[in-house]
Amino acid sequence: MDFNVNSRNQSVHFPLLEDIELVIKREDEIHPDISGNKYRKLKYNLIAAREQGFDTLVTFGGAYSNHIAATAAVGLKFGFKTIGIIRGEELVDKIEGNATLAFAQKCGMQFKFITRSLYREKENDTFLSTLKDELGNYYLIPEGGTNSLAIKGCEEILTKEDKSFDYICTSVGTGGTISGIINSTEPRQKVIGFSSLKGDFLKDEIAKWTTKNNWELNTDFHFGGYAKINNELITFINNFKLATDIPLDPIYTGKMLYGIVDMAKNKVFKKGSKILAIHTGGLQGIAGMNNVLKQKNYLQLI
Repeated sequence: MDFNVNSRNQSVHFPLLEDIELVIKREDEIHPDISGNKYRKLKYNLIAAREQGFDTLVTFGGAYSNHIAATAAVGLKFGFKTIGIIRGEELVDKIEGNATLAFAQKCGMQFKFITRSLYREKENDTFLSTLKDELGNYYLIPEGGTNSLAIKGCEEILTKEDKSFDYICTSVGTGGTISGIINSTEPRQKVIGFSSLKGDFLKDEIAKWTTKNNWELNTDFHFGGYAKINNELITFINNFKLATDIPLDPIYTGKMLYGIVDMAKNKVFKKGSKILAIHTGGLQGIAGMNNVLKQKNYLQLI
């Protein structure tokens, strides 16, 4: 399995950024279906699964999960059977109307839809034992893909050329990607994570995977919580794409870039700062989000 890739750095010119240098690491371009941090997180997990003789991958996710889509895609690419444990049993007859689940199914993923209350038991040993009795022998990848092997993969996002940046910025979902990034930074560099979830509980998750303290978690730009967006964010994402030709997803990278621009506008970064923002992919979710936005009479993502 060939996982040796490097992504390019792209300089960005956007209003309100005149006093800083912003560069985006285009992890979204690594692979059309297994892009960004998902490629990094799955790399060593797939190597381990193959070495341990597993032919089936089981993982967890919601209706629009980038991780579910990526796991299905790697299963198809590398010859693994994939099973997704999906949050929300009401989705069982709505696969065709859901771009993420329809794509995963097209890649060969099988689904097990469970209630939200049962989904909360996804790390419970009793529940996992029952799952193994039902599904047989499999390699388990946690929700979002974050485990020690995922951290190892994310430590490869930064290269030696990235040591010149003052700030490294990334969106945060489960804490795995930022932890790997922190582990590979220089002491003088500052890592800023932009949480896509309400609350600061992710600080404890990140602290489990790194011993460094050159980082902070910004919780000001979640727009109401996970998968919550409004017309202001949509307008920003669309304007950013028109100005830079870089698409952003509304769950993670859109909120991160909005935060970076807002911080730059408010002079949080000193003049001349060099900022590297990690584009973690997630673009597959745009189609599904547009369906939701249409139902709510919101603006559409371009």
